[in-house]
Amino acid sequence: MIRFIYTVLLVFLSPFFLYSLYKKKEGKPTFGSRWKEHFGFTPPIKLQPDEKSIWIHAVSVGEVLGVTSLIKELKRQNPEQIIVLTTTTATGAQQAESLKGLVEHRFMPLDFSCAVKRFIKAIQPERMIIMETELWPNTLATVKGNDIPITVINARLSKRSALRYAKVKTIFNILSSSLDQVICQHKDDAERFIGLGLAASKVSISGSIKFDISITPDVKIEADNLRKQLQASAIQNPNPNLQQPIWIAASTHKGEDEQILNAHRKILTLFPNAILVLVPRHPERFNQVAELISNQNFKLVRRSAVKESVNECQVYLADSMGEMLLLLAASDVCFMGGSLIGDKVGGHNLLEPSALGIPSITGPSYYNFKDITEQLLQAEAISICMDSEQLADQLITLFLDPVSARYKGQRAMKVIESNSGAISRTLTLINASK
Repeated sequence: MIRFIYTVLLVFLSPFFLYSLYKKKEGKPTFGSRWKEHFGFTPPIKLQPDEKSIWIHAVSVGEVLGVTSLIKELKRQNPEQIIVLTTTTATGAQQAESLKGLVEHRFMPLDFSCAVKRFIKAIQPERMIIMETELWPNTLATVKGNDIPITVINARLSKRSALRYAKVKTIFNILSSSLDQVICQHKDDAERFIGLGLAASKVSISGSIKFDISITPDVKIEADNLRKQLQASAIQNPNPNLQQPIWIAASTHKGEDEQILNAHRKILTLFPNAILVLVPRHPERFNQVAELISNQNFKLVRRSAVKESVNECQVYLADSMGEMLLLLAASDVCFMGGSLIGDKVGGHNLLEPSALGIPSITGPSYYNFKDITEQLLQAEAISICMDSEQLADQLITLFLDPVSARYKGQRAMKVIESNSGAISRTLTLINASK
């Protein structure tokens, strides 16, 4: 009865969801004719007789990035295995393009049983793997009803989410009854799932697969070239004894860019040749942020406009997708966005700059990545700023003391190394459940 009521509500709410999903925004990729896939009308996968695919769902960009290393390891172990990667968003699909040759991409069907049945018929999965905790009642029930095991990997369940589920325990029971395996990031996540009633036999702990970050030599070579290119383009410093610092503000949100630019203005008074690499979180904001930079009279260069040579530059706007590792590797210090605008976002993941050995700064709001942030704080590998003034002061301190900055970066790398191995543990747990 509850699923029936939910489905009726979904019928009325889905037009609003689809409007938000399909609404055209500048810089946002479109679905084109592929919108039909949301209703289960999915191009079939070419399979040999008795061959099955593995279905991995990663809702958007962050989840696709997070599951990329696991997909590569899966294909390394079994090159012939067909993997179907679904995303809900068009930006997620755009990110999935980087995995072409490893996966077949399809859009996730809406949570209607008929759409999911059509999708299953088209891709013939032997297993469904869900990245993190993207759980939909009708999808789970339909998949389970087709005798397809469901595994949730890299599962997170915050205290806040657990309290919400506890208030609607019946809905959680419907979701959890379809799950065969929940592989959690941390012990407290596992304890919350079990506390809500999920059988302890279904719950295990792997650590976060996002710790297993592979930095290829190509990334380092490209980053070195980009760094030289940027430093050659910087405004000439009247004091040649001062270094040419490059810092990155990664995954910024509306309301943060102004604060970051204020910090950069202060830095330029001491380091006239400093360069800020500004990376907005959402592509649809690229033009808006470019306009803001220009209106504040900074010398702007957009990555999309020029890649081979850069003119005089103070702010380098990274209006591109899937290049975060490259941009981080070209920088001296990272500020992680989503953390200076109150509790709206809750920060972003500090794993990538840490894996590269880059010292990082975050704002006070990092509740979405509390565990890793606190591990890095305990290791004295990162620092917290409360506002743009503190951000500028902390950056200047690191620029003036590169030895201290290097030690912070090394401590960050050690935290990553001590947590690595989650992909291997995850695949071992998945294979053991077959």
